[in-house]
Amino acid sequence: MSGEAVRTVRAGRHTVGVHRPDKVLFPGGDGDGGVEEYTKSDLVDYYRAVAPFMLPHLRGRPLMLERHPDGVDGPRFMQKNTPDTYPEWITRVEVAKEGGTVCHTVCDDSATLLYLADQAALTLHRWLSRADDLGRPDRMVFDLDPAGDDFASVREAAGLLGELLDALKLPSGLMTTGSRGLHVVVPLNGHQDFDEVREFARDVADTLATAHPDRLTTAARKKDRGDRLYLDVQRNAYAQTAVAPFTVRALPGAPVATPLSWDELEDPALHARHWTVADAVEQARTRPWAGIMSRARSLGPARRRLNALRG
Repeated sequence: MSGEAVRTVRAGRHTVGVHRPDKVLFPGGDGDGGVEEYTKSDLVDYYRAVAPFMLPHLRGRPLMLERHPDGVDGPRFMQKNTPDTYPEWITRVEVAKEGGTVCHTVCDDSATLLYLADQAALTLHRWLSRADDLGRPDRMVFDLDPAGDDFASVREAAGLLGELLDALKLPSGLMTTGSRGLHVVVPLNGHQDFDEVREFARDVADTLATAHPDRLTTAARKKDRGDRLYLDVQRNAYAQTAVAPFTVRALPGAPVATPLSWDELEDPALHARHWTVADAVEQARTRPWAGIMSRARSLGPARRRLNALRG
């Protein structure tokens, strides 16, 4: 009886074994427009190609791994703790939790990214703070979550939010979630803690919802939202996560959470699953966030501007 098929891939100083490389993780289909089939080997090839663009958004951050060992049609495991079986060269960070600690995986290099792909960790959810200062986020995230499949409302809300952030003199990057909506990401300098950042984000969202009460809402309960788009700021909290830029989502066709430029928001063909593993690397090469994430800001001046706008 022959052994299990293993493909070896060199990544920096390490060689990663890809077990059962032909295993289908994303089954194909003949639905509307057709859905491409992708194997574990395809997933590894995608993450290998996108690594130079993705790793800057992962380094130093605790991760929650969304694993699908039997593909997107099989069981899902949300993994926080790093198994003892993971190679010693993979970075870990010990994080306090109620009653103990959690040893999160940190993806600092290409080899780790490929190892996680071999583990069928399809989607990487990252903390908004780094391991060296877990209580102070250097990212603020607004999640634009539509009530249904009306992506036009998402595009509209993103435009309104982008205009408000510009007025507050806060740089921001736009990203498809690969699922249903868009994320707007603001780089911070880490001077504020999570409570301060979440309060600021909530006030920004409330300002927009008050100005457009028929279209936008900050209501946490779905039954209170109606058909309005939900401006979700709940990810801005300790130990909460957001999908990482360029990560694959566990959905048919392998869509990717993909950064885009604000100009691309004008494209009427844009939707949350616009890019997949087939073309997200090409989009990454356009560097749509060039210069944005390096312009980290303190929220102090923006808070004063927001207070003045709110009267």
